[in-house]
Amino acid sequence: MRSGLGIVATTALLAGCASTGTTPPPATPAAVVAVPYNAVGLERVIGHDAAALVKLFGQPDADVREGTARKLQFQSRICVLDAYLYPRGGEEPRVTYIDAREPDGSSIDRASCVAALTRRDGAR
Repeated sequence: MRSGLGIVATTALLAGCASTGTTPPPATPAAVVAVPYNAVGLERVIGHDAAALVKLFGQPDADVREGTARKLQFQSRICVLDAYLYPRGGEEPRVTYIDAREPDGSSIDRASCVAALTRRDGAR
């Protein structure tokens, strides 16, 4: 008796799941949310020129120039920091954006990387 009742209950549940002939509305794509660029802890870098970065971190491990833009890269055993400098008007190029990662490419907080680099050999 129980197995017969189980079959009836299962059939009733499956019947409720059967198509009603209407198609569900298409899924709406998820909105792309811009992640704000938080400059907290980056005051010693953002807006400064190359000389200030050298004074803070020591000599860069890489210095790449492309047109009027410049990228300075500083490395330690903890992280790699890329500082992008661009001129505005007739002024000397200044840092407008930085990117940070661990040596293996993993994500790391930019402010933590700045703090770590100030403690590396060659930094002030």
